[in-house]
Amino acid sequence: MKRALISVSDKTGVVELAQALAAHDVEIVSTGGTHKLLQEAGIPVTNISDVTGFPEIMDGRVKTLHPNIFGGLLAIRSNPEHMGAIEGLDIQPVDYVIVNLYPFKETISKPGVEFHDAIENIDIGGPSMLRAAAKNYQDVTVVVDAADYGLVIEALQNGVELTREDKLKLATKVFRHTAAYDALISQYLSNVTGEEFPEKLTLTYEKVQDLRYGENPHQKAAFYAEPGAALYTIAGAKQLHGKELSYNNINDANAALSIVHEFSEPAVVAIKHTNPCGVGVAETIYDAYMKAYEADPVSIFGGIIALNREVDAPTAEKMGELFLEIILAPSYTAEALEILTKKKNLRVMTVAMTPQGGIEVLGAARTTLKVQGGLLIQDLDTFALTEENVQVVTKRQPTPDEMKQLLFGWKVVKHVKSNAIVLANGDRTVGVGAGQMNRVGAAKIAIEQAGELAKGSVLASDAFFPMGDTVQAAAAAGVTAIIQPGGSIKDAESIAAADEAGIAMVFTGVRHFKH
Repeated sequence: MKRALISVSDKTGVVELAQALAAHDVEIVSTGGTHKLLQEAGIPVTNISDVTGFPEIMDGRVKTLHPNIFGGLLAIRSNPEHMGAIEGLDIQPVDYVIVNLYPFKETISKPGVEFHDAIENIDIGGPSMLRAAAKNYQDVTVVVDAADYGLVIEALQNGVELTREDKLKLATKVFRHTAAYDALISQYLSNVTGEEFPEKLTLTYEKVQDLRYGENPHQKAAFYAEPGAALYTIAGAKQLHGKELSYNNINDANAALSIVHEFSEPAVVAIKHTNPCGVGVAETIYDAYMKAYEADPVSIFGGIIALNREVDAPTAEKMGELFLEIILAPSYTAEALEILTKKKNLRVMTVAMTPQGGIEVLGAARTTLKVQGGLLIQDLDTFALTEENVQVVTKRQPTPDEMKQLLFGWKVVKHVKSNAIVLANGDRTVGVGAGQMNRVGAAKIAIEQAGELAKGSVLASDAFFPMGDTVQAAAAAGVTAIIQPGGSIKDAESIAAADEAGIAMVFTGVRHFKH
């Protein structure tokens, strides 16, 4: 008689699998709660203690860690020495291992989880059994995912053995599973002990979906999410309508959310190719949308829109006049949803906003960048500037309205690809210069885009001016105030140019490069 060892925390589908095994003369050995469940379902089941000759001890911490179990898992059936050893010790081979692990991820995802509870949900015996069975995959069918129960049931019903290839795939999934499990534990404990950049970094992600292609049709791609990803991230967003998301959609939507999280007041962000083409804030979400639209009514076409308030019918009507790829918002009125879902391909999504409003609440987050042969990792740029943090360096002080616009422009420019310049006026962007090789070039693009709206606007720069030419270009366009980090060896040149033009300029002391 063959033997199956079943011990699961997630009991989805396990009764049906056990019934199929029992119906095909497989002896079932089980533990604790799983044993009780199978017994109550009327399935013949042997307690693990009857196999090991020892009771479960230490509140179940020790129950499967025994030679009578691991000898049966690791014995290679084609090796006479192995088989002679277990026969001499009266150890029966184990042919099936159906195991999933203590719910560590679910435990640490609970608000206010106690450290003790997290530790108690670190599984020891489960990973050991899984790894042993997976190592001996040619002789042991090991299943860690309930989605694979059907494969085993089908083989049993057809009276066939799973192929060696199928067994290897199941075993490989085991090692992915236990690696991810250990990665979560190490991440959690590293956070507890305050080790920000440990000597070993193991990250784990869970597949969300395959994508049709990557940035371009000849590139394969898929989307993975962090386990327990926050609801206010693109990984936590829910799609209500529209066609499947693409690689570029997800990347652009992430950029849109990064900016809209900056604002606590009603705000709307329009994104093209991860750069903002329009950002507006107002007292109502409709007015904020109109400001974002009017910032660049050409580039917004085919763009992605993120809003931090519920979408109402008037706003939906206006957005419905355009071709848009995605709309992200915390919620929609029934009328708004009816309007937007008339567009077959428009992706309509919900996403939570940060609890207090403002990107600083994301301070514990990290960003990663894959480079060939390695990985760059850093804190998320969550620096939040206030009026009290800036230093006025010119003869003229900015007016209260100029200061408001400067702070608005500063929130936006940090999300624009460097070198970056943003012109703002009336709580909206009027010109954006992104990704240029020199700063004055970015300024000229933003000024050209703004046109007549550059007069009376303010200018935000993500990094210092290496010389006074950017200030001179701003003055010629009618810019009245500038915000920049400062710190150049030629700051005096820029300050003198601002004073000569009557421009108010403030330094932040903080740079916002975005490469």
